[in-house]
Amino acid sequence: MKVEVKEIDGVLTGILNGRLDTAASEKCREELKELFSAEGRALALDCKDLEFISSSGLRIFLELLKIATRTGGSLKVLNPNDDVRNIFNLIGFAKRFSL
Repeated sequence: MKVEVKEIDGVLTGILNGRLDTAASEKCREELKELFSAEGRALALDCKDLEFISSSGLRIFLELLKIATRTGGSLKVLNPNDDVRNIFNLIGFAKRFSL
């Protein structure tokens, strides 16, 4: 799992590449720490190259959404592939997140 954080057009963006499984989730959380501390900002998670997401990975997405919402910011999920989109639809996240 590779994670990169960039500011793109004023949006703090976490770019996810690989498998966000249980083993990778703690490292991912650490590499996204800039997003977790960005109160009131527009945030995004780019999932173009995200191959898989486990429940622990989904928890990271949910925690970021709660922080963004609570502090007046926003969170968008960019470029989800069909597998990620299907998981979001199946568990009801598609209604909570801006895809």
